[in-house]
Amino acid sequence: MKILAIDTSTHVMGIALSQGDKLLAEYTTNFKKNHSLRLMPAIHQIMEEVGVSPAELDAVAVAKGPGSYTGVRIGVTTAKTMAWSLGIPVYGISSLQLQARNGKHFPGWICPFSDARRGQIYTGLYRFRDSFLREEEKDRIVLLEDWLSILKEKNEAVLFLSQDWKKHEPVIKDVLKEQAVFADFPDMQPRPGELLVLAGQMPAQEAHTLAPEYTQMAEAEKKWYASKEGRAHE
Repeated sequence: MKILAIDTSTHVMGIALSQGDKLLAEYTTNFKKNHSLRLMPAIHQIMEEVGVSPAELDAVAVAKGPGSYTGVRIGVTTAKTMAWSLGIPVYGISSLQLQARNGKHFPGWICPFSDARRGQIYTGLYRFRDSFLREEEKDRIVLLEDWLSILKEKNEAVLFLSQDWKKHEPVIKDVLKEQAVFADFPDMQPRPGELLVLAGQMPAQEAHTLAPEYTQMAEAEKKWYASKEGRAHE
């Protein structure tokens, strides 16, 4: 079974390709540049290099958010389009769950997160139990200070995984003290190959049923609904 994995939910653009339990190729970049211009050429290149044609794919796995609205849309739309056109299923996987996979050797709580601005973060809480990554607290958008209060009550070490860790490290350390553990910088970056592992642990779905996971409405949507509500009261 050949599966293509795609992640564009953050500044990281990641692509991976597997055949069975063999990772054929993995490609990752981490810088601010439009994913929409680079994703398909990168997919074409990686598949060409390992000699796999689109018609040979059995499924597509994609990080479905939360994360960058634009990035999430690009990845999910590409995965759905490929899956629909090829007549194959798709795996939609939480971007936070993908990040949490980098803590597979940590024995305690795993907290993946990304900055959501205005003092908020996208986050969830995970833990490896019986070699499987379990979701212990659902993915959400929450004020960092409120989330740290929840983690403090756990009274156990918490591993933080995030590309935005530098921005929030002082506050996290101030609240959690010795409870806070930060991964090495390579593990702060999600790896597309981990999508392939997660895909093997969940059922696939038809392309048309996959939807992005934004966790909250985009700013433009909020303004549109606010304007509609305002007109309704006129």
